[in-house]
Amino acid sequence: MSEAGKDLKEAVGRKASFAQTISAVAWSFFGVRRGKDHERDMAKLNPVHVLIAGVLGAALFVLVLVLLVRWVISSGVAGA
Repeated sequence: MSEAGKDLKEAVGRKASFAQTISAVAWSFFGVRRGKDHERDMAKLNPVHVLIAGVLGAALFVLVLVLLVRWVISSGVAGA
C-alpha cells in the first residue's frame, strides 16, 4: 500500500465525537479558530465526518437564508 493510502486509512480511522466534529465545523463557518485548537482538531477529526458535517452545515445555512428571505418578503417589510 502506498504512503498516501496508509495516511488516508489512518485519517479515516480517527475517533472524535460527533459534537467535536460539529463544533470544529461551526467554528470554521464562523471563521475564528485558535491555532492550538486547529492543530488538535487536525489530529483527532475524521475527514469524512468533517466533509459530511460541512455539507450539512452549508445546506442548513442556505435553508435558513431562504426562509429568512421568504419571511421578509411575505411580511411586507421589503416593500416599505
